[in-house]
This record gives sequence, C-alpha cells and structure tokens, in this order.
Amino acid sequence: MSVILILIICSLLVSTGFLIAFFWSVNNGQYDDDISPAVRILIDDEIEDIDSTNKNK
Repeated sequence: MSVILILIICSLLVSTGFLIAFFWSVNNGQYDDDISPAVRILIDDEIEDIDSTNKNK
C-alpha cells in the first residue's frame, strides 16, 4: 500500500513540473510562431527571382 502512495506522489510531482514548464513556455512566447517551417515552404518567395531573370532575356 505504501508503494502506491509513493508512486501517486511521484506522478503528481512530475505532472506538476510539466504543467509549470508548459505555462512558463507559453508565457515566454515559445508558441507565438504564426508561420511555422512546415508552412513556410508553401510561401512563394522566388517569384521576384523568376521575374528578374525574364527581364534579362
């Protein structure tokens, strides 16, 4: 019975630590990236390069 109590206390301490770390990261702006690297690949930045090469021809 005492082992179960120790495990419950340990799991509550670990989960509280993760919750504190989550709130700390939210408050420090870790999740403020609106355009993530997965979406940046879809943004077409090379249009200016293609237009400038067509003007040279």
